[in-house]
Amino acid sequence: MVTRLSFLAVIARVFMWAFLLALAVVVLYPLAWMTLNGFKTNAELFGDPFALPLDWSFANYAKAWNRGVSDYLTTSVLVTLTSTVATVFVSAWAAYGLTRVDIPLGKTLTAAILGGLMLAPTVALVPLVKMFQAMGLYNTFWALLILYTAFRIPFTTFLIRAYMIDLPREVDEAAAMDGAGRWTCFWRIILPMCKPIITSTVLLHILFTWNEYLFAMVFTSGAGVQTLPVGLTSLMSKHGTAYPVVFAGMVIAALPVVLLFFVGQRYIVKGLADGIGK
Repeated sequence: MVTRLSFLAVIARVFMWAFLLALAVVVLYPLAWMTLNGFKTNAELFGDPFALPLDWSFANYAKAWNRGVSDYLTTSVLVTLTSTVATVFVSAWAAYGLTRVDIPLGKTLTAAILGGLMLAPTVALVPLVKMFQAMGLYNTFWALLILYTAFRIPFTTFLIRAYMIDLPREVDEAAAMDGAGRWTCFWRIILPMCKPIITSTVLLHILFTWNEYLFAMVFTSGAGVQTLPVGLTSLMSKHGTAYPVVFAGMVIAALPVVLLFFVGQRYIVKGLADGIGK
């Protein structure tokens, strides 16, 4: 009986590893194929799109970089970093107020903030366009910063609030007895204790903002304020026949977020498990 159970355990382990290996191939193969085709010429690409490049030249990557990808990358980095800082700070401060401070209508405010999770961005596009045009913010960096921050605050607040709820109240009382105010307690005590969920929300916001297309397409039209997803669309329309250059641009756009995911995946999982699990 023991031998049979051991045999079944080995079979199950083999199937599990086979499944994980197949899943890894499905996920990584398109990226590898796109990267290799970025080294080819058009003739090599159309001759055999699955063969290795004959000449491993970075010329296509240099062309993509010089034909606008560098500008799109700079805009994406700027928008992503500023909106991440704004979203996480505002959400953490809101979560602190909702969980550590006895404020009037606290439950109502919590419901109102979390109600933002049910607002679909597509529903708000038309009024937002008119509002931003009236305010002179349309086709500016500030439009994307405001949108990415506002639409991510409800979800980020939800995650951080779920983590803060179970933090011991004795910490606040001890800090107050030592003369610490609300700001000091939040900044020096509560925020460091929330490091796992803060890290998770930062990574999730970066992944969302870096790949966001709808707002970037609707609210920006000038080359100086286009992010990578929209910029790559322009690159394909301008250089549609130079497919290796387009593939090279896609690889440059995907590389930062892929590296970030591999480095921070365990932090994402741990932070979400500690936050939502509570």
